[in-house]
Amino acid sequence: MGEQTDTAFKTTGSKWLLPVSEYLGFPLDQVNFLACQLFALAAAFWFRLYLSPGHANPLVRHAVATLLGIAFLIFCFGWYSAHILTVVATLYDSMYRYDISTVFTPPHTGIPMVTAMGYLTVCQVSRVFIFNYGILSTDFSGPLMIVTQKITTFAFQLHDGKSRLPVCVVDGFSRCSSCSVRPSLIEYLSYTLNFLGVLVGPCSDYQDYVDFIEGRHISKRLKQHSQTCNGQNGYDKTPDLSPLNAVCRKLLVCCGCMLFFLTVTRSLPITYNVNPQFVSTAPFLTRLTYAFFSIQAARPKFYFAWTLADAVNNAAGYGFSGIDENGKPSWELICNLNIVGIETATSFKTFIDNWNIRTGIWLKTVCYDRAPKHRLALTFLLSALWHGVYPGYYFTFITAIPITMAARAIRKSVRHHFLGSSGLKLGYDILTWAATQLAICYTVMPFLLLAVESTMTYYRSMYFHIHIISILAVIALNWKHKPREPAATTKTFSSASSFSSPSSDQCQPAHSNNNDKVH
Repeated sequence: MGEQTDTAFKTTGSKWLLPVSEYLGFPLDQVNFLACQLFALAAAFWFRLYLSPGHANPLVRHAVATLLGIAFLIFCFGWYSAHILTVVATLYDSMYRYDISTVFTPPHTGIPMVTAMGYLTVCQVSRVFIFNYGILSTDFSGPLMIVTQKITTFAFQLHDGKSRLPVCVVDGFSRCSSCSVRPSLIEYLSYTLNFLGVLVGPCSDYQDYVDFIEGRHISKRLKQHSQTCNGQNGYDKTPDLSPLNAVCRKLLVCCGCMLFFLTVTRSLPITYNVNPQFVSTAPFLTRLTYAFFSIQAARPKFYFAWTLADAVNNAAGYGFSGIDENGKPSWELICNLNIVGIETATSFKTFIDNWNIRTGIWLKTVCYDRAPKHRLALTFLLSALWHGVYPGYYFTFITAIPITMAARAIRKSVRHHFLGSSGLKLGYDILTWAATQLAICYTVMPFLLLAVESTMTYYRSMYFHIHIISILAVIALNWKHKPREPAATTKTFSSASSFSSPSSDQCQPAHSNNNDKVH
């Protein structure tokens, strides 16, 4: 207990809630984070009701959102918030120092991307050496990761809007999200540092955020819906579509996740997977079963953080995605996960599609769609670099490459044999669900263990079976299938790849199976 208290005192954020931290037994920085998110939820309702576009002009809304966001950063991280403010200011300066339409031409190739990712990596390295290695807590690198997504997304969208590249280079997704006008300083700061998403995100498109601030967010979505519904109109006046039901539903999910975390997650520690006595005495099936359930139990803390962040944005009136198939308003525009889709995923790709959705879209936009070759490998490596410098992150994302390739090959070779009857299809779905969850468990374990020694202990205890099966499947099935004509090959790859088909969250629901997300 003394060690935990000593760690709590090392935080650079506010110590006002230290008594609460000691009483609950949670690290102080996590208590600060939760307090800020709950305050943000209350402030979001106030922002929507009393600072709505009808009551306040955009400048006031931008200023209030920015000041609250900066206050949250200082409260949670103290002087470490200067890192976040520094990278935000540096990238804004670069937009005016250089012609943004030439960021992909020498000598300014990828300046925003290199600067943001470079600074993030330096901070990630400093975190490993400044804080005790292996302590996972709410630290300044989390918001810095979100800010990195936002400023690089905006830089590429501004480049796409100002460039004269052919349509085939600027894909459909980027076309829909491109921006041709540089923002003012307050608009830029509001987008990157607003209190709705400064701590945990999610990253959204700049134009969507500006539409929200200026009061066009809902009306534009309703007009898009009317244009796809037999030309109906009548949405010229913005209706009052309350997000209260969506917010309440998401807060109930948060309560369930918190209860599960307090009662189940703590009783299934991840580190027990590499406990020497457990590894040396427990049978393989016992170790595999414990790994499966411990990974399942680790997910609710992510569900809680992302769902609460989504509820905060919705409470402010941000996140309206249109009218769903049942004629009801949907608030899933910037939703970061689909819990049902994750827990029922029958393929590696489907799981990825529904996990950390906005990060997947970011990876697709800034890397996969723009890389000239080796797109899948480069995208996984960028994801690992963005997450941090712990070796476990790289084990996870490098391992995901052969698993993704094997999953594509197996699905292409096997799935059509099971579509003849409902019984066979059900059996196939059950089998692929189990295989997917075990593959995810094996892939994600190093991400949570962090260290090389722990990761190798786990891999040895599992006999590297997923690595071996994946590599053999890729070799065998790729050798079996000879190349076909370009049209057929392109079509097949487009349906199987997690990144290949262009998408726009303006034209699809947040959880559509659009094959675009990996992270």
